Amino acid sequence: MNFIALRMLMADKAKYFGLVFAFAFSTFLLQNQISIFCGIMKRTGSQVRDVTDAEIWVMDPYTEYFEQTKALKDTDLFRVRGVEGVDYAVRLFKGNPTAKTAAGKFAATFTLGLDDATLVGAPRKMLLGSWEQLREANSIVIDRAGYDLLYPGEPLELGRVLELNDHKARIVGISDAAAPFVSFPVIHARYSEAIQFQGRERKMLSYVLVRPKAGLKPETLARRIESETGLKARTTAEFAWDCVVYYLKNTGIPVNFGITIAVALIVGLAVSGQTFYMFTVENLRQFGALKAIGVTNTRLVGMVMLQALVGGVIGYAIGTGMAGVFFEATLNKLATRGIVLMWEAVVGVAVLMALVAAAVSLLSVRKVLVLEPASVFR
Repeated sequence: MNFIALRMLMADKAKYFGLVFAFAFSTFLLQNQISIFCGIMKRTGSQVRDVTDAEIWVMDPYTEYFEQTKALKDTDLFRVRGVEGVDYAVRLFKGNPTAKTAAGKFAATFTLGLDDATLVGAPRKMLLGSWEQLREANSIVIDRAGYDLLYPGEPLELGRVLELNDHKARIVGISDAAAPFVSFPVIHARYSEAIQFQGRERKMLSYVLVRPKAGLKPETLARRIESETGLKARTTAEFAWDCVVYYLKNTGIPVNFGITIAVALIVGLAVSGQTFYMFTVENLRQFGALKAIGVTNTRLVGMVMLQALVGGVIGYAIGTGMAGVFFEATLNKLATRGIVLMWEAVVGVAVLMALVAAAVSLLSVRKVLVLEPASVFR
């Protein structure tokens, strides 16, 4: 009976390919949009996760995400250091000075000023040079994407000089920093030099980076810092998630992606449902003949569900392959680097497509169940 069901499915090539295409299109669009959406949201906290030397970020109480900073007082650093359980606490500056090359190319940057003594927060993934060279005077580390933006089409080369706020800075390293939400070059420098690149203000301390003593949970220490200093303290994971939540609540990104995902789901269900329903209706004589020779309703329902399942599985496989090819082709491009096909999207869409296939078969199976076997002889 299963063989007969598959022969019936594939006999009408137009409807068979239409059913497979509907599932493939929906699968590709769903996996594509979900993975891109999650990749973009992950970028909002990329610079927070890149700091592996510290586990707690201390900031102004009203700070909501990484880009929103209000400078702390220098005395706040010592207040945090005085909290019991702190192994070390160091300063971090974040600014957006404009970098200009000798050829006149310029771009706004994300510049992070690291503690002069410890260089906590320096990039650990280096493509060229070494982050330890930041100890040298007038030295910076720039990320690969930022280098390509400022020196398009040119090979990676150390020793080039950038101008930031009328200060000359020499590139001593090229890092593989995670892509930020906005495609600005990511520059690391010592704190004392980074604040000169930005322009001196009365208060310059953006964040305090803290590591707890061994055996003390970061969450416990963060709550202790908040209660004793009145400042806001978030673990790395909490702060990265704060960034995601901020963009979800205050931008149109989730709405735009949500509409596309909803359209993909509706198209998949509507087109595949209509196509499969028409296929079932046109094959009622065959189903009636099977009922006339003694095939039970349960067996016929199994045949209909098998047909929907086979069409769904083949369409899902094609759609997943299309999504894989798409992300492989865009993986190393500047604008889409780091955005990959997520296994969670692959598994989630598989479950969703299984539900769609079940719904499609249920829409069609009623015609078979109420079919009178004698109708085939009329």
